[in-house]
Amino acid sequence: MRIITQNLNGIRAAAKKGFFAWLAKQTVDVVCVQELKAQLPDLSGEMLAPDDYHGYFHCAEQKGYSGVGIYTRKQPDRVIEGIGVADIDAEGRFLQADFGNLSIVSIYLPSGSSGEHRQAAKFYFMEQFLPVLQQLMASRREIILCGDWNIAHKEIDLKNWRSNQKNSGFLPEERAWLTNVFDEIGFVDVFRCLNTESDQYTWWSNRGQAWAKNVGWRIDYQIATPGIAQTARSVSIFKDERFSDHAPLIVDYDHTL
Repeated sequence: MRIITQNLNGIRAAAKKGFFAWLAKQTVDVVCVQELKAQLPDLSGEMLAPDDYHGYFHCAEQKGYSGVGIYTRKQPDRVIEGIGVADIDAEGRFLQADFGNLSIVSIYLPSGSSGEHRQAAKFYFMEQFLPVLQQLMASRREIILCGDWNIAHKEIDLKNWRSNQKNSGFLPEERAWLTNVFDEIGFVDVFRCLNTESDQYTWWSNRGQAWAKNVGWRIDYQIATPGIAQTARSVSIFKDERFSDHAPLIVDYDHTL
């Protein structure tokens, strides 16, 4: 089972940059996408249901903002939109597809970088989302949460960690929250199970020459329950083509949907 997660930074922009042409050449079971920046009427047939895929979406109410989606070759048994908190769900940040005892989630945490009000919204999301993560773990289902968490967990996960300790995405409170997700609730950072190297990033600022110099952040994850995490066999970050300011994160699991 191959799963890709990709923040598109606008599904229409990513389409113009060749994302769907690239996807058509991949052997992938499930693709989780974030930051659609579109509503359903804005999506072309290719975006709604690429060849051989079923498409499911949780769009934000605000036009040109947020939104998540899941493309899957196998039709899910059930699809759940949102976490049940109205103001969070209005931003289109959580979409869950169930396949037997496995749930695959496309998740997009808020960014707090645009100002204090958005950082406050990010902390609110984290507070509301923690019980959801606890419930998912307690369900005894296998879970894979794929997406842009907008938090670099450790110093190894961003190039300029020293100068970013007071910036959104690497705040001590954010990092401690993510540590809690791993150490207390029991979820697993699948990428770090198989790759413990430095300079492994999934997002690069458009400022300066961040991409060219690989001055990036690892903020896109596949975070899973221990059982399914143990079946991960390979992880990679695809950088041969650019569809967004984020790169696709690809994980192969020894599991059949």
